[in-house]
Amino acid sequence: QVQLVESGGGSVQAGGSLRLSCAASGSIFTINTMSWYRQAPGEQRELVATIDRRDNTHYGDAVIGRFTITRDIDKNTAYLHMISLKPEDTAVYYCNAKHDVLTQYNYWGQGTQVSVSS
Repeated sequence: QVQLVESGGGSVQAGGSLRLSCAASGSIFTINTMSWYRQAPGEQRELVATIDRRDNTHYGDAVIGRFTITRDIDKNTAYLHMISLKPEDTAVYYCNAKHDVLTQYNYWGQGTQVSVSS
């Protein structure tokens, strides 16, 4: 099992920035891809950003140019750096960790709230 603990959420004004952290512990060897998803009230969960085993990154269209996903292998932690935040970025942000081939290894964090006011 892998445990994911997110932190760094909060309330900011439009144009502000936040950094989310996702610390992984447990059977780290079962994961090689980490992602951030978000879910706004009444909406489906959507992919925000992904970083794979080769540090290739992929972003949802809504956040390209504003969000950056990074990770620290030594700390088993992934980060989501968010700038130029907009009210439509308001959502619960979830960390996901998985193995890109062994699909049985797929874990979720508990989520952290990000609220952006206009």
